[in-house]
Amino acid sequence: MGDVRLIHTLLQGYADQGLLLARSISSLYDQLRDFIVYDEGGIQGVCSLHISWDNLAEIRSLAVARDMRGRGIGALLVRSCLDEAESLEIEQVFVLTYQSEFFRKIGFKDKDKRDLPHKVWSDCLHCPKFPDCDEEALMWVSKKNNCLIY
Repeated sequence: MGDVRLIHTLLQGYADQGLLLARSISSLYDQLRDFIVYDEGGIQGVCSLHISWDNLAEIRSLAVARDMRGRGIGALLVRSCLDEAESLEIEQVFVLTYQSEFFRKIGFKDKDKRDLPHKVWSDCLHCPKFPDCDEEALMWVSKKNNCLIY
C-alpha cells in the first residue's frame, strides 16, 4: 500500500509526456493487485496485468525509471506478467501502446483494435482519446496451449 504514490509518480511522468494514459491514485488503489513492481533500492519499474475477459488479459501501465531504461527491466516486467497469465491459464494478452516495436521483440503480434470489443466498450469508452485512439494494438498468444495434432 505504501508504494501507490511512488507508482503514481513514475506513471505520471510518462503520462505528462503523452506516452501512456494517466492513472488516478484511486484507480491504482483499486487495481494494486494487478501490478508487478521492480524494486532495486526503490521502485524502478512497474507493469500491470489486468484480466479483461475469459482467456483475455491486458498489459497496462508499463513504466521504467528513466535512469534505469535500457537494462531489460521493461522486458522482465512484461515477461513476469505473461508468466502470471499462463499460470492463470489465460492464453491471450493484449496491449495498446505507443511502443509497439518493444512488444514485438517480446513476441506480441499486431492486432486490429476492432478485434478487442471488450476493451473498447469498457475502458476505452471513458478514455479522453476515444474514439480517436492513436495507440497500436498487439496480442501475445500462449505457446503452452498451441499443439499440433498429426
